[in-house]
Amino acid sequence: MSDLATSSGVEKSNGALDHLVYVLKDNPVTLIAFAMFGVLIFVAVFGPVIAPYDPMQSDAASALQPPSLAHWFGTDNLGRDVFSRTLVAARLDLMISVAAVALSFVFGSFLGAVAGYWGGLIDGVLNRVFDTIMAFPLFVLAMGIVAALGNTVENIVYATAVINIPFYARLVRAEVNIRRTSGFAQAAKLAGNSDLRVLAFHIYPNALPPMMVQVSLNLGWAILNAAGLSFIGLGVRPPTAEWGIMVAEGANFIVSGEWWLALFPGAMLMFAVFTFNLLGDGLRDIVDPRQRT
Repeated sequence: MSDLATSSGVEKSNGALDHLVYVLKDNPVTLIAFAMFGVLIFVAVFGPVIAPYDPMQSDAASALQPPSLAHWFGTDNLGRDVFSRTLVAARLDLMISVAAVALSFVFGSFLGAVAGYWGGLIDGVLNRVFDTIMAFPLFVLAMGIVAALGNTVENIVYATAVINIPFYARLVRAEVNIRRTSGFAQAAKLAGNSDLRVLAFHIYPNALPPMMVQVSLNLGWAILNAAGLSFIGLGVRPPTAEWGIMVAEGANFIVSGEWWLALFPGAMLMFAVFTFNLLGDGLRDIVDPRQRT
């Protein structure tokens, strides 16, 4: 029996790996997106190690130097190396984005599944709450939450998560509501499975493919939201290295000709958002149960 269980586990593992390889080979854009995502992860993990200079160290004698062999992205008004600060900022921005999307994914999925499967009063109350959140311009609502709670990294994560919850909740609610009376769900209930088991193991996996697309879009939007809050002074506080802060500080020097201060962190921000937008289709194909044939 143990040999059979072991061989079954190996076959499942190999099947999942084969499916992943198939998806990557079938869609070159997905392969490119995962390669770009790998670059982002590498920069976020090893950025502080490979940065040639201390991102917080100022040098008045080297202030506002254009890109050169010594400073690839130039220096800012305090003489800090822009390349080093851009690398180090990747970790903070990705942490904010992933944490916010993870929170909104978990809570939104749970609330949407409950509303879609059981309906009734729960569905009505939750829908009114989601309508209230989405009635506000989302960035303005995030500004209000951060302004009320204080501009810390944790509050930026909470604000970004709150404004994203309705997207996941409504998406899951629609998918669960459609499939709760389908044949496979009724068959699972007749086989003796509880409602929670049917919902978790039979209905919810079918909601994952569209949610993966939403996750990839929200990862990029969360980075833009954090950068936007920092740009207007409600995000991460200086002198912390963060892409939004760097763009905001560099914008003041564009007129005087120091274009590199805003260009390079802005380009890195664009690269991250573009990468997450490309990841959506690939993530959908990987988690879609209907693709695993």
